[in-house]
Amino acid sequence: MSYMTIEDTIGNTPLVQLKRIPSNLATQRNNIILAKLEGNNPAGSVKDRPALSMILAAEKRGQIKPGDTLIEATSGNTGIALALVAAMRGYKMTLLMPENLSVERRQSMAAYGAQIILTPKTGGMEYARDLAEKMQAEGQGVILDQFANPDNPLAHYTGTGPEIWRDTNGAVTHFVSAMGTTGTIMGVSSYLKEQNSQIQIIGAQPEEGSQIPGIRKWPEAYLPKIFDAARVDQVISVSQANAEHMARKLAIEEGIFAGVSSGGACDVALRLAETVENATIVFIVCDRGDRYLSTGIFPA
Repeated sequence: MSYMTIEDTIGNTPLVQLKRIPSNLATQRNNIILAKLEGNNPAGSVKDRPALSMILAAEKRGQIKPGDTLIEATSGNTGIALALVAAMRGYKMTLLMPENLSVERRQSMAAYGAQIILTPKTGGMEYARDLAEKMQAEGQGVILDQFANPDNPLAHYTGTGPEIWRDTNGAVTHFVSAMGTTGTIMGVSSYLKEQNSQIQIIGAQPEEGSQIPGIRKWPEAYLPKIFDAARVDQVISVSQANAEHMARKLAIEEGIFAGVSSGGACDVALRLAETVENATIVFIVCDRGDRYLSTGIFPA
C-alpha cells in the first residue's frame, strides 16, 4: 500500500467564500469574494509551494545534493517553508532575517532545525539579502534566491493558478495578492491570463510609512528579478492600520485566522468589490494568524 508523505500535502488548499464581511454594496453588485487558504499548507504559508519547487529543481539540475548547506534571506514565511523542505530532504539550512520580525517565526524555523542569523532591523531585508550574498561568496552555502529564482513563480503557475481556475470553474474575474517577493502574483497572473486575458490582476502594496509583514515596496535596486510589472493590471496601497484591522475582522467575523498581509489583501479585495459588478474576486490568505501572536495584533 502506498501512503502520502508530508511533501504530498503541499498545495490544493481550500478556496472559501466570505459570508459576513462583504459590504451590502458589494453584495448588491452581485460580487463574490473568495479566500485561498494558504495557511493550510504544512509549514503554514503560501511559501511552502516555492520552497519545494526551488529545492527540487535545484536538485534536478545538480546544483545541490542532500547534506549541503542552503542560505536564504527571509522575512519569515519563506524561511519556515525552506526549513521544512530542508528537513524532509536532508539539507542544512541557514536563514537570515531582520531582528524585529515575530518570535514565532524564529521559533518555527528553529523547530525544523534551521540556523538563524538575525540582522539589524535598521537594515531591513536589503541588509539580510546583502549578507546572504556575502556568505555565499565565502563558500558558506548555496543561495536559492527566492527573489530571482524562476522556480518560485513556477510553483504558482503549475499549482496555485490552476487550482483557482479549477475551483471557480473558470469564473474568476479578479485576483488580489500581497506583493512581497512577488512570486505568487507573477505565477498566478501568468497562468490565469493564459486562460482568460480579461482577468484582472491586482497587487497590494503598503502605503508610505506602513510596515506590513509580507508586503513590500522595494527600492529600485532591490526589486525582485522575477517581477514583471506588465503582469499586474493595478497596484492598490493599503495602510498598516487597515491590514491589521482586517486580519482581526477575518478571525472574528469569518473564522479565518490569518496574518497581516492577508488582512491587507482582503482589504483591497473588499474595496474592489464596491467598484465592480458580477465579479468573482479571489485573494490570497498567505499564512496563519498564530504566527503573529507576540506582536500584539490580536490582543487578549
